[in-house]
Amino acid sequence: MKNFTIYLVILVFLFVSKVLGQETFESRAKQIANKIEKITKEEKETLKQEIEAVNVQLSEGKITQEQADKRKKELAEARAVIIEEKVTLAQNELNDLVQQKVDGKIKEDSSRVYMIRWKSSKRDKDSIHGEKRTTSQFVFAMGLNNTMVDGKLQDSNYRFMGSHFYEWGFTYNSRLMKNDNLLHAKYGLSLMYNNIRPTDNKSFVVNGDQTILEENPVHLTESRFRNVYLAVPVHLEFDFTKAGEKNGKKYFKTHKSFRFGVGGYVGINVKSKQILKFEEEDLKYKTTIKGDYNVNNFIYGLSSYIGYRELSLYFKYDLNPIFQDNLTKENNVSLGLRLDLN
Repeated sequence: MKNFTIYLVILVFLFVSKVLGQETFESRAKQIANKIEKITKEEKETLKQEIEAVNVQLSEGKITQEQADKRKKELAEARAVIIEEKVTLAQNELNDLVQQKVDGKIKEDSSRVYMIRWKSSKRDKDSIHGEKRTTSQFVFAMGLNNTMVDGKLQDSNYRFMGSHFYEWGFTYNSRLMKNDNLLHAKYGLSLMYNNIRPTDNKSFVVNGDQTILEENPVHLTESRFRNVYLAVPVHLEFDFTKAGEKNGKKYFKTHKSFRFGVGGYVGINVKSKQILKFEEEDLKYKTTIKGDYNVNNFIYGLSSYIGYRELSLYFKYDLNPIFQDNLTKENNVSLGLRLDLN
């Protein structure tokens, strides 16, 4: 748990630095978010057209319901792979941006900050209506990922600082009370990438209905196991942004102060794979092994976040184990940073 504490301190440091200076970082992050949003919309539209084509075949009696369901699942999985490949580059940009922020390489332009604040102030003065009751956000989260067994973190089985999670998606944020800004319902759709890196030169091996870690006969330079989920997160969000008032009328904004959310998520597994890298006679090899690995087809869990403005600390925990019938029940757990960009 010592490493866990160290990482939490790092996250708090990042959080504080965000509060002190954020415009340049946020603007660049939002550019990347828009790029990811465009990719997602295009691929979702293509998938919609492909699904409609399958429905036409079904209505014309050319295929059975079972064949249609199977084809739809295959199309969804194929689109998920395409989205992942296209988004990976944008994710790398965002990862680099976060690292630059950590390293202090992103400096604030005082004149630019002044102009942003002036424009923001002008917009606030000109507007008496505030935001709509329901707004939308792009969400990106990243951080540490591991598993727990009987309440104990398995950081001896998996590299603590080397195992990561990523999540990106879109949410709607609806104010629940007409004349109060505190309570919001937050709900949407996310892709979750959970990665764990085994220690001691081990990799996963499937033995019947058991998926176990075994030492690999080849010296591995990397061993990584990834699960990708399409999930629906739902949170009750408490937003402490104060209401404004002009001409006797209240208006509301969100993500302008401290906030926290509690809730959970449900989802389906769209892909599982193991990535192994090794060297032999000065040659480098990379093997990607796809399969079901006895992974649960569904996930459900609890999640929570607490933060200031767009950035928050984020925690999520799967209530069901990663593998369906393993004698040892391992539940995925994640801790990281979350961006909610209006």
